[in-house]
Amino acid sequence: MKTRILSGLIMVPLLAVLYFGGYVLMLACFLIGVMAVREFYHGFEAMGVKPCYNAAYAAILGLYAINMFTKDYHWYMVWFFGCVLISLLYLFKIEERKLEDGMATVTGIFYIVFFSYHVLLVDQTGEYSILVWLIVLTAFGTDVMAYFTGVLLGRHKLCPKISPKKTIEGSIGGILGSVILCGLFSWFFIPRLLIHCLMIGLLGGIISQFGDLTASIFKRKMGIKDYGNLIPGHGGILDRFDSVLFTAPMVYYYIILILG
Repeated sequence: MKTRILSGLIMVPLLAVLYFGGYVLMLACFLIGVMAVREFYHGFEAMGVKPCYNAAYAAILGLYAINMFTKDYHWYMVWFFGCVLISLLYLFKIEERKLEDGMATVTGIFYIVFFSYHVLLVDQTGEYSILVWLIVLTAFGTDVMAYFTGVLLGRHKLCPKISPKKTIEGSIGGILGSVILCGLFSWFFIPRLLIHCLMIGLLGGIISQFGDLTASIFKRKMGIKDYGNLIPGHGGILDRFDSVLFTAPMVYYYIILILG
């Protein structure tokens, strides 16, 4: 219960960032990316794996520099190539490093840095930039509604070996909550996109739970309870934004592929 309340309190500054958008949102995404990838790599270190922090920092700087200084999308391909290359070159000190070190490095770059970067991309989609709010509504709305539905109605376990407390009833409640929140948002702010917002709510309610479960798998394999201690007793940045890592790309690609 307290964790969900704190998650709600985090929404206050987050909503302010979304409201201002632009460079404020860019800076927030950049900082969250840096802190989250650090937490992710700390988790690998707990199991004896040593990813390259500097490679991740260089990747973040490069990705946001591309966004700021060029509109040529070929530079993104250069970025992809560079991220894989530097992660593999990291293994050249063969006596000091294991294959897992390079794999953990590149996984953190794409899973944390690249996925979270999509929040900024949604904000830069012109007339559809308002849909950046749906990233948060689907991620946090699903989490909160799934929790309360699970507490009230939960009977059947969803993925007991991954997250023992999650239930099928809670999962369905989370999806319905996401659809309702996205529908209400569209009704009040962008009624012309009502059907699309409902679809995003449906897809987001599903994929945000995949994001949450994926983060749980990593933590179980790493042997840690939380990624960080930014909020004592309630985890770090990544613990609060694990679902956003999946919903942000979903919203962006929905805009690009469906809304055009």
